[in-house]
Amino acid sequence: MMNPANLVEVWRGPFLESIHQGHAVICDATGGIVAAWGDPEAVILPRSSAKMLQALPLVESGAADAAGLSQAHLALACASHQGAPGHTDVVSAWLAELGLGDSDLRCGPEAPRDREIKHDMIRAGGSPCQWHNNCSGKHAGFLTLTQHLKAGPEYVDPDHPVQTRVLEAFEAVTETKSPGFGIDGCSAPNFGTTLHGLARAMAFFAAADPESSHARDGAAGRLTQAMIAHPWLVAGEGRACTELMRATSEPVAIKTGAEGVFVAILPKQRLGVALKIADGATRASECAMAALLVRLGVLPADHPAVQRRMNAPIPNRRGMLTGHIRPVAGLAG
Repeated sequence: MMNPANLVEVWRGPFLESIHQGHAVICDATGGIVAAWGDPEAVILPRSSAKMLQALPLVESGAADAAGLSQAHLALACASHQGAPGHTDVVSAWLAELGLGDSDLRCGPEAPRDREIKHDMIRAGGSPCQWHNNCSGKHAGFLTLTQHLKAGPEYVDPDHPVQTRVLEAFEAVTETKSPGFGIDGCSAPNFGTTLHGLARAMAFFAAADPESSHARDGAAGRLTQAMIAHPWLVAGEGRACTELMRATSEPVAIKTGAEGVFVAILPKQRLGVALKIADGATRASECAMAALLVRLGVLPADHPAVQRRMNAPIPNRRGMLTGHIRPVAGLAG
């Protein structure tokens, strides 16, 4: 096993104060490694960066079409959203169309991640529902598939038909047998894989044809299209996924995961990218992903959204600039 590589540096004045290490892989449509840092075979939990994989059975089974789901619904099935009304209204209406409600979700309540909306809720004496959970779109997708399969209500049980279908699709597109799972923050099983496997899956999505007669290929293409068409639904204002997707010079789907995981799908180049920061720091995963997308020519290095991640300023409480968070030399090309 190879050691993690230095990926991101934190500078304070002239001093290199901290270094974030990790692993990163760029794969082509054959599954071959185009470039790698650290250990491509490092085993990780992909967390929310795997939501596209978890949504594959929803589409390939025919459940999405049978339920009349729109492209916006598919984007939310892949989302880690802010809990803004534009997110929660769609999810709550989606559940209502299924004849279900908040109590049928199994993701747990979460305060909106949008600070202003959360403060408005507190001032009004309100409390969050499960559809405010950043994973509620994924769970609405799970419930849609549950109804389609006529399965029981405990869809997050690892032995439930929904999760066995997720595992089968996950292992198929990563081309790696999962060594097991951990329970995610939203209570669903999160299956482990290697960085190479995760990047290989992203490359599969990148090469997928939404018009394909092959169910899994078509499903992957449709989910990628949905994310690219609705970057705000995938995350929200101020979030890296949304801002970087808006900044790209060609269509790219970008998705974060907890504990320093980030992935990207580049359909035009038929490439997939996956990275994991060893210490789980989001500031480092955002910086490294921005740098790799600059390296691949799909993000302009001088775009404000890119600079906020790839050359992130570190102000103090008086507003003085004290340093920057930067990728290591050569990571951005």
